[in-house]
Amino acid sequence: MSSKSELIIPKIKKETILSLLRKDKRIDDRGLDDYREIEITTNLIGKADGSAIVKLGDTTVITGVKVQLDRPFPDTPEKGIQIVNAELIPLASPIFEPGPPGEEDVELSRVIDRGLRSSEMIKLDELVLIPGEKVWAVFVDIYALDHGGNLIDASALASVAALLTTQYNKVEVENDNIIVTDEKINLPIGNIPVFVTIAKIGDKLIVDPSYEEELVMDARITFVIDENESITGIQKGNPGVFTYGEIMEAKNIAIRVSKKLREKLASITKDL
Repeated sequence: MSSKSELIIPKIKKETILSLLRKDKRIDDRGLDDYREIEITTNLIGKADGSAIVKLGDTTVITGVKVQLDRPFPDTPEKGIQIVNAELIPLASPIFEPGPPGEEDVELSRVIDRGLRSSEMIKLDELVLIPGEKVWAVFVDIYALDHGGNLIDASALASVAALLTTQYNKVEVENDNIIVTDEKINLPIGNIPVFVTIAKIGDKLIVDPSYEEELVMDARITFVIDENESITGIQKGNPGVFTYGEIMEAKNIAIRVSKKLREKLASITKDL
């Protein structure tokens, strides 16, 4: 994620990052393909139907999920609704400004929304109660608390974890009447995606760029990978370019390191 108001990295720090990368090293001692430490905690927001907080190194993101009855969109009368909203506030970083959503907020929302849709994580057709009239709407709200780099992957992990642990009241339909019961049910889940972001700095490809690495990166690419290790979505960021060979290399790296993210998610879903 970038911003017009972004701070300029000191020249000496930039030279240090570039010098280390030429030796296949990173400023925080990680390997080029290594993620920072990942922590996932779920069910933190009492009023939400699902929630998760993810700490990815110095980056912290919290996601809340709310499920409520709504009318379907006219063009998809036989599908439920999925809406993703991201909010980047000054609390997370001085580069974010208060006020209406900026380009960064919109980009993050779209990347997560498209990734969830392309992998068909939520079975939207199973959220229909009365076709054309009443469906379940799933609202995914993402809040960045600390911006230490790679908000996309942190937000994706938090969103997926929150959705996996979401529970809402079961309803029964009798003669087109909706009866809400006390029984709690889980969202109908399809394919669980993971997002892997890779930055290009010079001729090096690095996984999970930190904030300082993002300030010097030439380009960024995010892969959405499903449970079958198929690529269901790709999003490029920053004005730099990737060669075809670099994209193929990045894809292979992403598939390989996605296993670590999937293991983290499995630890919270083993009892579901």
